[in-house]
Amino acid sequence: AQSSLLQGACLLALQQFFSALVRADTPAAPFGKLLEAVTQAGRTAGTKQAGHSVALCVAGLCLAAGEQACRSTVEDLLATIKAGDGQGNTRVLALLCVGEIGRRTDLSAHAGLEGEVTECFASPSEEVKSAAAYSLGSITVGNLGRYLPYVLAQITERPKLQYYLLFALKEVITTPAGGEGAEAVTIPAALMEGVLNLLLSHCESDEEGVRNVVADCLGKLTLLVPDKLLPVLGERLTAPSPNARATMVMALKFTISDRPQPALDAVLPQHIARFLALIEDSDRHVRRAAVQALHVAAHHKASLIVPLLPQLLPLLYQQTLQRPELVRTVDLGPFKHIVDDGLELRKSAFECMDTLLDQCLDAIDAHAFLQHLKSGLADHYDVKLPCHLVLARLAAGAVPAVLAALDDLVEPLEKTLAQKLKQDAVKQEVDRNEDMLRSALLAIHALSKMADVESHPRFQAFLKRAVLVEPMLTRYNAVRSETDAAPAGTMDMS
Repeated sequence: AQSSLLQGACLLALQQFFSALVRADTPAAPFGKLLEAVTQAGRTAGTKQAGHSVALCVAGLCLAAGEQACRSTVEDLLATIKAGDGQGNTRVLALLCVGEIGRRTDLSAHAGLEGEVTECFASPSEEVKSAAAYSLGSITVGNLGRYLPYVLAQITERPKLQYYLLFALKEVITTPAGGEGAEAVTIPAALMEGVLNLLLSHCESDEEGVRNVVADCLGKLTLLVPDKLLPVLGERLTAPSPNARATMVMALKFTISDRPQPALDAVLPQHIARFLALIEDSDRHVRRAAVQALHVAAHHKASLIVPLLPQLLPLLYQQTLQRPELVRTVDLGPFKHIVDDGLELRKSAFECMDTLLDQCLDAIDAHAFLQHLKSGLADHYDVKLPCHLVLARLAAGAVPAVLAALDDLVEPLEKTLAQKLKQDAVKQEVDRNEDMLRSALLAIHALSKMADVESHPRFQAFLKRAVLVEPMLTRYNAVRSETDAAPAGTMDMS
């Protein structure tokens, strides 16, 4: 149970094994002895996953042992929770165990249980607060009528604890009641309306972390009844608050995954274009949220995206451009610091372009794609890396277009290779520079393998001048050896 590798079917088998041992009621393996052995393993668990595995096994033991054993174990765990952070990892484990037991059986007979778990949010330990959120959400699943109104009220009444309370709510929405493999919990219609209204009331929060959790909750809630909730989210895409608009688009992103989603797939085609159109919103945060939603949709639902590309690609290309109005100077006293507020948006746009290229190549005009890639190759380090990956993909899948633009690609690539570090560069800067050189060389190697590339003298001169000479040659040879030895389609640009 201590291993972080113990997951899925293996973990389920271990739970069943412990439960069977308890039901067998053998003198060699009594409940108390088994419980102590498993919890002791949890106290020394070195990873979060291992702690969760132990908690699942404890829950299995308690439920197999019967109501009285379950009640006394929960009381002991509550005593540990009340004892405070001095218990170290033991308090975290106690919270996880109470949560897993509470997910599977109603714990409302334990008066004040929810309050004791909520008070753990006052702990200075992030591990304790995270475990408390998981525990409170799990306990709520065991008795929605009793605990869900409590969680909703706490979110409203205790704004300083909203972030963790929202995580507890997310646990209610996303996690199956019977553990892994079970069906998702069913939230009654009356409670569902309360959850939805509360989430919508917090979508304008000034705290990005809160908005992200709200969006995640809204997305997962939408999966439960997509035909009803997608239109509700869509209505708020024109809200005056940019935070609200961004949260709605992020919520869409959180509905999409690679798992079969028949209910969502039946209605998503009618709504997705409206959400993604916010790539041209006036607010950069909303635009970035829409770009990220397009990225996820392209990865998991490419067939929905292809018909929209004629409208979306020009909007996406606009997000790759550097905007002077988003660059500001921050006065830090003895020196000034330049802040580029558009950097993350440009990076997201090029990462999205990479995924579109991977999933929808036949629907993309590679010539137009390359025109917008050039600016990224001369941009900030964080933007160059995804651009190098895009260029390598194009060199493999759109050779004529790349050859036509090859001369224009030489200058930004050569400047990247020639970039010098400051003499007092710290290790992080050195490592980042090495990563940038490696990604550039991977792209250059992909270009060098294109058919007819030998007939482009400017690129060949660049290779001889900047790549096939030391000290760059040693790096290049290492990249070539690594890439040529890897199976097709597995190039690592990290």
